[in-house]
Amino acid sequence: MMLRVDPAQDEIEPQNPARRELIKRGGLVVAFMWLGGASRVWGFAEGTRLEAGHPRFEPNAFVRVGSDGSVQLVMPCVEMGQGSYTGQATLLAEELDVGLDQVTVEHAPANRKLYANTLLGDQATGGSTTIRFCWTSLRDAGAVARYMLVSAAAQRWKVDPSQCTVVRGVVTHTASGRTLRYGELADEAAKVAPPAKPMPKDPKDFQLIGKPMRRVDTPGKVDGSLPFGLDIRVPGMKVATVKACPTFGGTLASVDDTRARAVPGVLKVVKLDNAVAVIGEHFWAAKKGLEALDIQWNRGAGADFTTEQLFKDMADASEHGKPIVAREVGQVDKVQGKVVSATYQLPLLAHATMEPINTTVHVRPDGCDIWVGTQVPARCVDVAMRVTGLPAERIQVHNQYLGGGFGRRLFEDSVGQAVGIARQVDYPVKVVWTREEDIAQDRYRPAYYDRISATLDDQGRPQAWTDRTTGASVMATFAPEAMGKNGLDSDLVECAAELPYEVPNLRVEWVRHDMPYGIPIGWWRGVGPTHNVFVVESFVDELAHVAGKDPAAYRHSILGDNPRARAVLEMAMDKAGWGKGEVPARHGRGIALAAPFGSYLCVVTDVEVTPQGEVMLRRAVAVVDCGTVVNPNTVEAQIQGGLVFGWSAALYSGITLKNGAVEQRNFNDYRVLRLNQTPPIEVHLMPSKALPGGIGETGTVMAMPSLTNAIFAATGVRLRTLPIDRSLLVQDKDALKSVLSAASSESPAGRLA
Repeated sequence: MMLRVDPAQDEIEPQNPARRELIKRGGLVVAFMWLGGASRVWGFAEGTRLEAGHPRFEPNAFVRVGSDGSVQLVMPCVEMGQGSYTGQATLLAEELDVGLDQVTVEHAPANRKLYANTLLGDQATGGSTTIRFCWTSLRDAGAVARYMLVSAAAQRWKVDPSQCTVVRGVVTHTASGRTLRYGELADEAAKVAPPAKPMPKDPKDFQLIGKPMRRVDTPGKVDGSLPFGLDIRVPGMKVATVKACPTFGGTLASVDDTRARAVPGVLKVVKLDNAVAVIGEHFWAAKKGLEALDIQWNRGAGADFTTEQLFKDMADASEHGKPIVAREVGQVDKVQGKVVSATYQLPLLAHATMEPINTTVHVRPDGCDIWVGTQVPARCVDVAMRVTGLPAERIQVHNQYLGGGFGRRLFEDSVGQAVGIARQVDYPVKVVWTREEDIAQDRYRPAYYDRISATLDDQGRPQAWTDRTTGASVMATFAPEAMGKNGLDSDLVECAAELPYEVPNLRVEWVRHDMPYGIPIGWWRGVGPTHNVFVVESFVDELAHVAGKDPAAYRHSILGDNPRARAVLEMAMDKAGWGKGEVPARHGRGIALAAPFGSYLCVVTDVEVTPQGEVMLRRAVAVVDCGTVVNPNTVEAQIQGGLVFGWSAALYSGITLKNGAVEQRNFNDYRVLRLNQTPPIEVHLMPSKALPGGIGETGTVMAMPSLTNAIFAATGVRLRTLPIDRSLLVQDKDALKSVLSAASSESPAGRLA
């Protein structure tokens, strides 16, 4: 995923009393804005250098070392459960030679010039880029700070800096045994010229990187002291909740609020173009007031639209639309041999974050404060500027911990709505979407329709490969300037245009088919690879079956010169015991291999399919080469969580449309795996000296094909449409009747598989 940024966007000066107090106490504020040189080369955002001769670094930085010895890191990337704060703090602590327990962290303010993610081109967290972006920038930051602090100690002692060592923030002169703590050196270090070029450690000298570390945010989550957006309380705050037109593209016709205004605690009814909000003294009053409204909608042109029509239109576009060629190698049309073809269909998907959408806003004549958990703080400023007409310097975003993101909080639409509501009153308002509203008004992962074919030689190896994916582009709506010159959205073909396999003739195409009636779309955990890896790895499994070969051995035979992919495949086969032992009836083992986000991953999933069509996950083995590992605990957790997220989508999740509206409302009909359905998951890390790859989304994209390939091995049923249709897996007609009867009587909580 790639984003762009408007270079003319004004920066916002953070207003942080703790930061001002730190400077007043005589602290060293290290912004790591070199006094010359190309900051981009070192992984820093443009605009982060200070003018030469500045007496100290300004308080718009990543790192602060106080005269009391405190070390603070202002995180350029947000924490939404993926462990990024611990990873970022580890990178800094490693180079600064302090303990991880000595570093405190806080959210970065909205400021593109200082905190833009150079891999995304904006101040954003997403696309599995946090460690890849911070690997250079934060290590360089720590190395420069250490250089300046040690130089200050050496100057005081009148010795060469090379004669000094540092352990846990204490500088020691080796020969004399004299010591100085970082806090004692802060003022003097601020006057030291930074090095011409950062000199981070040789990896052989790492003390923290690569070792299992406890997460720095765990204590606050245990005792409840870490604030999420929903936890925000500000003086005089009221609470609002919202109901939008259920059909996309519809508008508000009229509303009778007579009964709502009679509900105790209801303060105001706010009308928007396509929604109504009720403000109350508390959430319950707002919710009951909203339920009491008599709302009439103009349902719009899409009032009769259905999922069936969506895929009919996509199939027609795939057949007759004009494709954009993403990659072409050789001449696929001239290859002779056995042709194998398949069509795959993937649904709209909601994010269903555990913390529903919420934003607290206080709009005043002279400013606007926003408390929100967001992946894009600077974009929140942009939308607030448009709604309020205030300049950027008058808008302050107070970012919070995110109760799940998965791409949903890359979009600031709900923030704009909240600002629009809050500007109609003179007190702070927390706008909370119910779970039902969150799922019915999400920004969905687009639906996709893929047609793929391969021409095989006499050994069953693919000699030609054609993949045409049809679907909408998130990039075209979110950042159209980032589209390729030929109109290509490169995210849509990631892991399709670059296969891990050796195929001499290849053509990958995309047919753009925008979602009709303004159906909102967005990036979902795994972005483009969520559909491409499913299609590619399902199809490779089909080719293995046609060739009469073992699926793992077949993959091994067509890898070509790809040593990292070969290594994870071989280790996964070994750890999973592939090909060993008897497999009981209706049990199966599936495999998937891919290289998303700069990492290599192979997953083996074991399943049992009951005669009634229930899919029981029994075991999973994942082998990952994500380059240099910062924290093995985080990698393991992200692979496990990603697999559960992906399995949930494959088994249960899918947004369907009827009469122009979303049918799903909550976790009873948009299900996720429960703990008792989750199998043992083994994660094995491949030793590597390569640069770090992304890890937050890799498990998700591998879960779906490894599962459906396992189901095929168990039942002989090839599943090309998600979510899985259990009726296709039923062993006999009597069992099918049982399934249909059970489905019609499921409890609101959903059946246990």
